Amino acid sequence: MILRIVRTIAIFLGTCDDFTPGRGCRFDNVLIAKHCRRSSNFLTATFRLNRAEEKLQREEVAELLNVFGLYDVKDELCTSLPYGQQRRLEIARALATKPQLLLLDEPAAGMNPQETLELTDFIQQIRDDFRLTVFMIEHHMDLVMNISDKIYVLNFGALISKGTPQEVQSDPVVISAYLGEDKNA
Repeated sequence: MILRIVRTIAIFLGTCDDFTPGRGCRFDNVLIAKHCRRSSNFLTATFRLNRAEEKLQREEVAELLNVFGLYDVKDELCTSLPYGQQRRLEIARALATKPQLLLLDEPAAGMNPQETLELTDFIQQIRDDFRLTVFMIEHHMDLVMNISDKIYVLNFGALISKGTPQEVQSDPVVISAYLGEDKNA
């Protein structure tokens, strides 16, 4: 399974356990992702024959929220989270599906420098702890250089360089494309 996280926050605003319309708590936002892996059907769900599976999924969600530091506030509204924490919640929801590849499309968009630094550590933690391949499209070079093992650089849709962060950073074609050429040279 491949999961894509886009630059805009997409938080589920369904109902919480208290059934207040228009609300979405953090626990439910991650739990909803587990449904794609559920083996139940209409009959088993109607007669609650899937209790053991549901219990296991709730335990897995609690563990994910604990890992990402969101368990203590699991029943609070998602919209009360700061932007950087909303991004963490969204990534936790994606990880609940147990993907093999996580595609992050400009995950640092709209973040301040401190949130971007925290996101860098967070993505490294995900990659290492979950042994997950992370494919990222990003324009924040500090984030890209600190996380990436291999970088592919595109300019107007054409591949102009690929390699380690150090190789790409010193590539004259990349420097010319992104910084321009020195007219005095």
